[in-house]
Amino acid sequence: MIRTPQVAGAAVALATVAAVAGCGSGGTDSSEGARSVPAPATASPSPSRSYPLSEAPRSIPSVRTHEAARGPGWRPAATSGVVIASGSGGLADEGRLLAQELKIDYRGAVPSRAGDVELALASGGGAAESYTLTVRGGRVRITGPDQAGVFYGTRTLKQSVRADGVMPEGVVRDRPDRPQRGLNLDIARKYYTPAWIEDRLREMADLKLNQLGLHFSDDQGFRIASTTHPEIVSKEHLSQAEVRRILALAERLHINVVPEIDSPGHLGAVLAHYPALQLRNAAGVPTRGAIDISQAASARLVDDLLREFAGLFPGPYWHLGGDEYQALLVRDPEASYPLLARLAVEDYGSGGRIQDLTTAWTNGRASAMEPFDRRLRVWNDGIFRGGAVQADPGLEVAYWTGKEIGARPPEEYLADGRDVINYNDEYLYYVLGQPNAFRYPTGQRIYEQWTPLVLRGTKPVPERYSKQILGGLFAVWGDFPNAQTQDQVARGIRMPLRAVSQKLWDPARPALSWDGFTALAGKVDAG
Repeated sequence: MIRTPQVAGAAVALATVAAVAGCGSGGTDSSEGARSVPAPATASPSPSRSYPLSEAPRSIPSVRTHEAARGPGWRPAATSGVVIASGSGGLADEGRLLAQELKIDYRGAVPSRAGDVELALASGGGAAESYTLTVRGGRVRITGPDQAGVFYGTRTLKQSVRADGVMPEGVVRDRPDRPQRGLNLDIARKYYTPAWIEDRLREMADLKLNQLGLHFSDDQGFRIASTTHPEIVSKEHLSQAEVRRILALAERLHINVVPEIDSPGHLGAVLAHYPALQLRNAAGVPTRGAIDISQAASARLVDDLLREFAGLFPGPYWHLGGDEYQALLVRDPEASYPLLARLAVEDYGSGGRIQDLTTAWTNGRASAMEPFDRRLRVWNDGIFRGGAVQADPGLEVAYWTGKEIGARPPEEYLADGRDVINYNDEYLYYVLGQPNAFRYPTGQRIYEQWTPLVLRGTKPVPERYSKQILGGLFAVWGDFPNAQTQDQVARGIRMPLRAVSQKLWDPARPALSWDGFTALAGKVDAG
């Protein structure tokens, strides 16, 4: 798009062009300075009466588009303030936070003046979480169709000022490529303090990440206080008051918390207090972490917990787990667990199998969550091929592995019309202690190789499935909880999180080299 801004006192109009910033529109130029197209050679303004054509602001993730312009840009000054446009009072929290971060005044719902930043909710709709950031005439105006979009505009402003001391002249129009972007945290096997979790929320918000998964029940621990079953709670745990404070901060930062009570596997901490409900094999040996899905009492116990914690966590998402049920991780499930095999035949006929009972269990837990109106997800190895019972069609697939017995390729779920969230264990799994050939993932590998289409291993699925891939989460698992301190975990995931943020926000090839991206991260993180 060609624009012709007027230069005060100039007799000629200066031609400018809109520069596409961020991921370089698929180009291969990795130079950190190549952010805008220079003006034509015919434009030769007097240096004393004009400014160079602006470059795009630098931020993580990078902005999708920037229309360059000539002007000084915007810098916070002693007289600057943050104001809220008329009718946009819901942006007060965003305004106060930005003013605090930029060390300028917050003046509330008053008219803007020279040097100010104005936040406004735009009428007329627009893509969710999108925003427009305009720098003109010594002022900044950030608008969006929702509070999240305006908030993300404030993140871009903050990061640009940190990186270069200025928000460049021109117009940014920005939006995420994927609606679900985040961090999944295993707090069941490793306890993390509330302050540490809150620090991760603030870090995520600056990166425009919008989901925090909390896996808080597993064989090694149940880490949130329970009023219905206090006996199952681990010594080190979060109180419900602490959780509410975490949720309140997440809401202010436009982050949805996605709770997970995994079942019918990974229930060891619960079953330690209910041994009669633990699954046993043909020899009568208890099966670690697995609940006996043939018993009605098993469903009642898990549904008690689902209903209690659905009341604590009010967000729109819920994770039902469903992975690694040990009865299905043996070569011959029916021979190893004859009681379950007999029940499957009784319920579903001669072709009934234990996987049918397991699918029915997951569908039952989905039914228990119906009154809470949540979008439900399960791990990919909890939705099976064939069988007499089909998984609830509304379940989203959290695709993490193709390594389990009977694992299905992601294309099968996509071809069935299911939506998928990317948790690819090849790139996005940070497993403490690095067991089972896992290695701590590097940000560089994610940045240079991974895309949301790479759901399993290193091979992308066909582009035609792209719209069904809702996003991705970088996952931290506590298999060996003492392998790292929580501070070491924070340092270890710092650059991987930034790389994930970039790749989920902008689908094009990054313009910056990895070294350039790392240097920029050092600047925008400071302050």
